[in-house]
Amino acid sequence: MSTSQQAKQENYAFWVKLATRASVTVAFVLITVKAAAWLMTDSASMMASLTDSMLDSLASLFTFFAVRYAIQPADNEHRFGHGKAESLAAMVQSALITGSAMLLVTHSVQQWIQGTPVRQAEIGVYVSLLAVALTLALVILQRIAIRKTGSQAIAADALHFSSDLLLNSAVIVALILSAYGMLWADSVFAILIAIFLAQGAIRIGWDAFQSLMDRELPDAEKQLVITTIKEVPGVRGLHGLRTRSAGPMRFVQAHIELDDYLNLREAHDIADMVEVRVAGLFDHTDVIIHMDPLSVVPQELPTETRPAETSAIPHQEPADDNDQTP
Repeated sequence: MSTSQQAKQENYAFWVKLATRASVTVAFVLITVKAAAWLMTDSASMMASLTDSMLDSLASLFTFFAVRYAIQPADNEHRFGHGKAESLAAMVQSALITGSAMLLVTHSVQQWIQGTPVRQAEIGVYVSLLAVALTLALVILQRIAIRKTGSQAIAADALHFSSDLLLNSAVIVALILSAYGMLWADSVFAILIAIFLAQGAIRIGWDAFQSLMDRELPDAEKQLVITTIKEVPGVRGLHGLRTRSAGPMRFVQAHIELDDYLNLREAHDIADMVEVRVAGLFDHTDVIIHMDPLSVVPQELPTETRPAETSAIPHQEPADDNDQTP
């Protein structure tokens, strides 16, 4: 492993560990203060917020261990690394959030029907303001970590905590309205929060599922790969481009089309240059390049990954020194 690659891995490990530790710490602090506030206020919205924080702690703990497993280097049994552990963590978060949303809707409907009043609403407001401040600081840290690493698990965690900012703001509004006699507001806001959480869970789960199913990289990234390969001297075209991602890793495979008359060393040097340039486009990229002579490339291959002029360039053979034309 090169010094540059080792430095990138160490930087990745530093940021994901910092973000997950902060996430676990904030989640447990919020559980403590929200549990006390719920017992004193008997607010459905506060219970919704408490339930969300409890799920945050479970999801954060799972993410905490998952990213540590994901950053382990490839071994003999996992030659492509452990990056998909991040997607599994995101799937678990999705399931937990969906389950909590269903429980919140059930509890809120029951409390709405019973018309249970909110007690000591001001305590709930103060706790929610504290939650907003802590969550905002955590989300800022997570966004920095995402920019540094591109971690899918941290991104899922950040999405969840970002929704908490709206959730805690909604709790504040609900408690204030309930304090002025609008008892329905507490349950209605709790139901709206549950719906919002369920929508976020579906998005997280779908993205994680697509990653586990080896979805192609975004079109913009694929086009950047294609353009980079085309610009390498000696490359006459490319086909069979396949891409995927697993945690922080991107995997790129492609067939490059080369002139028939190149010797093995020349073709190898061109392929090496392609691998180096593509690997330099993103952090943590594994590139595999296969070399094809132009004469064996079927003309019916898709043209979007082949230069338009390729078919117009006649095949050239090296000059024969024994061929003397008078």
